[in-house]
Amino acid sequence: MPGPVVSDHRARVPGGQVFARQWAVGESRKAPIVLLHDSLGSVELWRGFPAALAQATGRTVWAYDRLGFGRSSPREEPPSVDFILEEAQLYFPVIAAQLGLQEYALFGHSVGGAMALCIAAHQPDRCRAVIAEAAQAFVEERTLQGIQTAQQSFQDPTQFARLKRWHGEKARWVLEAWTGVWLAPAFRAWTLEPCLKKVHCPVLALHGDRDEYGSVAFPERIARGVQGPARMEVLPGCGHVPHREKEALVLEAVKGFLQGIP
Repeated sequence: MPGPVVSDHRARVPGGQVFARQWAVGESRKAPIVLLHDSLGSVELWRGFPAALAQATGRTVWAYDRLGFGRSSPREEPPSVDFILEEAQLYFPVIAAQLGLQEYALFGHSVGGAMALCIAAHQPDRCRAVIAEAAQAFVEERTLQGIQTAQQSFQDPTQFARLKRWHGEKARWVLEAWTGVWLAPAFRAWTLEPCLKKVHCPVLALHGDRDEYGSVAFPERIARGVQGPARMEVLPGCGHVPHREKEALVLEAVKGFLQGIP
């Protein structure tokens, strides 16, 4: 099977432009998969996973840089404590419309998984399925400790230079957007519960048993809280980035999960 055809796109959203990339496989009539990145992520940081996912599932795959990240327009103002819900209600519907995405399956990593579930809650007629990978469901002490540790590590100029490689001059905003919101006292009460109650599509919650940003209480809460069919899979010997650490297992799990979903 030949590799997917890769093409780059732009979508205009409130506040600027968003960069998106497509990995197309033939004339697939199945709902495409849209990837939603984590708090420090970008299209480029998915690396080879989107192409592998397209080939494994036979579906077109899309990924985009949220506003302020990667190759999308910069942002000056810090995100609000409602940024997860804002992505679902304000930005994603506009991006999907401009990219011609009528129906889709969502694959979200970390906070991208929380966003995917909120999108499914607010776009029930369009979202066919959600894969929530290493997604947070509430604010856990382990989450805060992991963020504080990472915050300290980025004081090292070498570590910060790695972030600049993916985000350029936006790197400082990206780092402060992540740590500033998650460590804010006003964010401590955040929970996915209101969105989970509105999710009726099939959901797969993937989580590493060594995730440094959250325990298996997260996928348990997600699987228990949604209204549609759901299952969780805990990957042994795996940290916070299963699609990189256990790519073959993730691809197999997603392929099996999406079988039978148009």
